[in-house]
Amino acid sequence: MRSVTFEGVFPILVTPFDDEGDLDLASFDRTIRFMADIGVDGVTIIGVLGESNRMKDSEREELIRTAVFAADDRIPVIVGTSHSGTEVTRDLSQMAESLGAGGVMVTPSHEPVPNEGCIFDYFAQVAEGISIPVVVQDHPASTQVHMSVDLLLRLVNEIELVSCIKEEAVPTPPKITNLLNGMTGRTVSILTGLGALYGGFDLARGSHGFMTGFAFPEVLIAMVRSARQKQFDKVNELYHRYLPLIVFEQQPGVAVRKEIFRLRGLIKTSTVRHPGANIDAHTNERLADLLNSILPDTNLTKPLEI
Repeated sequence: MRSVTFEGVFPILVTPFDDEGDLDLASFDRTIRFMADIGVDGVTIIGVLGESNRMKDSEREELIRTAVFAADDRIPVIVGTSHSGTEVTRDLSQMAESLGAGGVMVTPSHEPVPNEGCIFDYFAQVAEGISIPVVVQDHPASTQVHMSVDLLLRLVNEIELVSCIKEEAVPTPPKITNLLNGMTGRTVSILTGLGALYGGFDLARGSHGFMTGFAFPEVLIAMVRSARQKQFDKVNELYHRYLPLIVFEQQPGVAVRKEIFRLRGLIKTSTVRHPGANIDAHTNERLADLLNSILPDTNLTKPLEI
């Protein structure tokens, strides 16, 4: 297995289900292959918006096996393994590694009494059980856990397997700056999440790319390419053009994103596993209007030419 460089674009993928709510592994395989074809730097599966909290362990195993097989060593597969229990997170991470994952994405769970020492121990114990990179997900909106810059820097400095911070604690731009300035010894990559909602601002502050679920990764690839060339006028042009779609897709839940994946021909249905809500008729109509406005006369099933 090749080493993972956490720079560029690592889309967080939806988990496809059929009309009955069962895994649709054929659609998942197709999605992985499409992502590799358009030139992403890796994919991330079984994240929060991959409906990880609605997965059985046996289903996680099926998804990882399918993803690693479809990726065929063209791109690394990063697996979300977070759980409220440290031992379970370690076990899930070990399973991901044994099945060929290139890394794991881990975030702590909320506890009644905040304790950053306990959070550090959580990551340390998970890392002790594996030998693949760990992505630290800093996403208070879903976890209710606020990790300070000092804690994140301690994780970087003291846990060798911590290889990337997925920064989603708003306001993200100043936190990215503080993290980069604080990495005076060991340095790791910082990737932007939150559906690319603050992507233009984050790239200007030094983000190394995206680990997020926007359904048009081609746009994110073009933004990162422009940022690397210091062409921030181009970054802003792309950001502003697609921002209405980014915002619309960021509505709570995953129904809108799954519908776009369906329209792109990647998954057969946009079914969200119960008790999650499926897309309603009015939202679907508004999505169609938005896509027609931003991407007129575009075959969404083909890679976008940016």
